[in-house]
Amino acid sequence: MSDVLGNPVIPPDASDSLAVLEKSRATAETFGIPLAVLLEITHRCPLQCPYCSNPVELDRSGKELTTDEWKKVLSELAEIGVLQVHFSGGEPTARKDLVELVKHASDVGLYTNLITSAVLLTREKLGELADAGLCHVQISFQGIEESLADRVAGYKGGHRKKLEVAKWTRELDLPLTVNAVMHRQNLHQLPDIIQMSVDLDADRLEVANVQYYGWALKNRAALMPTVAQLDECTEIVEAARERLKGRLTIDYVVPDYYALRPKKCMGGWGRQFFNISPAGKVLPCHAAESITGLDFESVRSNHSIAWIWQNSEAFNRYRGTGWMKEPCKSCEFREIDFGGCRCQAFALTGDAANTDPACALSPLHETIFKQAEAEAEGETNRFLYRNFAGGTLESENGA
Repeated sequence: MSDVLGNPVIPPDASDSLAVLEKSRATAETFGIPLAVLLEITHRCPLQCPYCSNPVELDRSGKELTTDEWKKVLSELAEIGVLQVHFSGGEPTARKDLVELVKHASDVGLYTNLITSAVLLTREKLGELADAGLCHVQISFQGIEESLADRVAGYKGGHRKKLEVAKWTRELDLPLTVNAVMHRQNLHQLPDIIQMSVDLDADRLEVANVQYYGWALKNRAALMPTVAQLDECTEIVEAARERLKGRLTIDYVVPDYYALRPKKCMGGWGRQFFNISPAGKVLPCHAAESITGLDFESVRSNHSIAWIWQNSEAFNRYRGTGWMKEPCKSCEFREIDFGGCRCQAFALTGDAANTDPACALSPLHETIFKQAEAEAEGETNRFLYRNFAGGTLESENGA
């Protein structure tokens, strides 16, 4: 339930409500509930992408929230003012109850987006999802050439199926976003990927350069693009944006490793975003569980999602600027980038409170990114494929 401005309306006598938190100012700063939430309903996936945003320690199916638990989550999200939910994974269509979950989300007034590899979908299933109220489909592509795309995904026949499902999506009059994750081994295909998006009648294309944590960090030497590749990529995107204005919206995400200042990761820790893991943990970002020493609350706990967002120690640990050490503490950009990515700081320095090495002010910036430049020019091309076994190295011949 929300007021005319879209703000969540919660009874003032509720013991665990935003109204109480606002009144008591229990946190140093009160943050509004995000408008959109990512639901990672499973980590199961037939693809083995070496840059997967899932944690290296994947949640097995036995830990996943049940259908009723996800329905409760969806109802609660709608009640506190969330407007959109993104069903993701792993591969969300691996869950047999996806149609039921989409219908429930639609019934409680949530806009629904399916983020999918598409390889498990049938025309009938996609139709059922549309009938259940699905509002949008986002399909990931690993390239334009079938052999390369299937090799990156570790799944034979995947690219052909993705093209088929993309066409079904538009036949059902569902909006389509193409998500193209770019790296050294496929950046040369970017012009053709842009044209493919046009040919598929997509509304939006996400040109998302790999971000290096989790599985991508393990595969950095095989994925890191060169500076020359990125410069060319930027030129291609800018030209395409101008050429296709009004026809295809192009989002562009560059990797941190060649920046002088860090990006405002997820809009700042615990400021604009949260996602819920398959096991029900409420997280500030996809990779947050990689930071050891943080205890993330679950929707299975006695706390509401609103309480977890506002009051949990993990969300408040790196909110705002009070946690910062130098040089972040006195930096003029501290309330612009909020210190960059905490997960990247932890992965590369061992301390999540350190300056993100993407920033030129980090004492480790030069060392770490010279290493990245060397890897980009190197000859390592074999992937460590993402799976529940902790990863499998690609064979010598790429088969």
